[in-house]
Amino acid sequence: QVQLVESGGGLVQAGGSLRLSCTASGRTYAMGWFRQAPGKEREFVTAIRWSDVSTYYSDSVKGRFTISRDNAKNTVYLQMNSLKPEDAAVYYCAARTAGCSEYGCYVARGYDYWGQGTQVTVSS
Repeated sequence: QVQLVESGGGLVQAGGSLRLSCTASGRTYAMGWFRQAPGKEREFVTAIRWSDVSTYYSDSVKGRFTISRDNAKNTVYLQMNSLKPEDAAVYYCAARTAGCSEYGCYVARGYDYWGQGTQVTVSS
């Protein structure tokens, strides 16, 4: 069993930045961030694959968000810059206990563990 603990959400003005963190209690092979806004389905944001440190981004965040990791801390970070009101959502950290293909890293059902979610609010 892997537990994921997220932190770093909050309220920020449009154009501002936030950094989310997610620490895993056990071994994982890929980790990602998804988000869900009220009345919408959960959507992929970004993922990082440990085997080759490949990173993947949704088109809506590419160029503004950056996923990174700290191996020593078993932690991934999501640096979010140039935030927009449409980025507001509950952000969920997720982890896989197996590697993923490029397509697989984007798919929520492929992730085995999920964090509790952290709220990101962006004011216009």
